[in-house]
Amino acid sequence: MALILNDRVKETSETTGTSDFALSGADTGFQTFSAGVSATNTTYYAAVDATNWEVGLGTLSSDGLTLARTTI
Repeated sequence: MALILNDRVKETSETTGTSDFALSGADTGFQTFSAGVSATNTTYYAAVDATNWEVGLGTLSSDGLTLARTTI
């Protein structure tokens, strides 16, 4: 597991609460975490909704479909 930084990585998620993010695909003009970070690597993330926000380090699952909240 390596710390990976990459530009233009942005995915949507319908995850609520404090569970890991189930990733739903890249926004238009961006790449997925799987393409930009690669499986099992760690990266910085920012998550926002209408009223809340969070930043931290996340680790991408081996299948590239989940971003775990490693450090908030």
